[in-house]
Amino acid sequence: MTRRLCLALCLGLVLGIPGLAVGQKPKQDPPLKIPDHVEVQRDVVYGKGGGRDLKLDLFLPKEGGGARPAIVFIHGGGWQGGNRRAFQRQAAYLAGKGYVGACIEYRLSGEATFPAAVEDCKCAVRWLRANARTHRLDPAKIAACGGSAGGHLAAMLGTTAGRRELEGHGGHGDHAGAVNLVIAFNGVFDLERAGRSPNANNSVGKFLGGTFQEKPDLYRQASPLAHASKEAPPFLFLHGTADKVVPIAQARTMLAKLRDLGVKAEIYEADGAEHGFFNRPPHFEPTLKRLEAFLDEHFRGK
Repeated sequence: MTRRLCLALCLGLVLGIPGLAVGQKPKQDPPLKIPDHVEVQRDVVYGKGGGRDLKLDLFLPKEGGGARPAIVFIHGGGWQGGNRRAFQRQAAYLAGKGYVGACIEYRLSGEATFPAAVEDCKCAVRWLRANARTHRLDPAKIAACGGSAGGHLAAMLGTTAGRRELEGHGGHGDHAGAVNLVIAFNGVFDLERAGRSPNANNSVGKFLGGTFQEKPDLYRQASPLAHASKEAPPFLFLHGTADKVVPIAQARTMLAKLRDLGVKAEIYEADGAEHGFFNRPPHFEPTLKRLEAFLDEHFRGK
């Protein structure tokens, strides 16, 4: 069984929904292609987490003038696995279109429980603002983009601006950790609902350091749905209708809550698609184009 499949099964059990079939083989992801006019800086230290260096891979356009919008890409893996190689194909493509992309690592639940991962993601946003002049980026145009557990973390960045208890002490404290857009692929937004499941004893419990019965307030604190407010930035949700790991109801519920609050929120529903659908054909290119269009609309007025 592959590592990716194991993580998918674990998260499916957490949400009380059957995971992928054990014999199912993941389809091949498209290769990473770096455009000629894109520079990649790897292993850049962006802050400290638990006393160790936190790193990101930076995708920079070589051409164009003025300040560029930026995107923090946050990998999935049930908060307990994955790495910053996720979303590098999207980051490379968008850097070719003039966006600065930062694919980040963060502390996983085996190293530190909530709110460590949120703190690290906010630190990465602050690092971008602290280095805006160096990398010619616009500090008022920073998006968070993530998938699955990374979609949860991206949503937390979009709904918890100014919450000092979630900022951490990773560095660059004189800059804001808020983001101006959120793009969430098959994300988890209601951890209270997940915690009430009779099977909630894997990824979510490890991420939060206890069961829902033991720490109900913490499950609420870690839920983007509970933090949603009219101050949230625009959201784009992308989700497969046949996702058995994170049901599409998570995205639809969060979408409805934001719209009720007057926040601009959109959803891209991939009919019949399963978890992680956006990484593979036939969904990779359409979701990439939808992501690009959303960024262009809000950051470039197209």
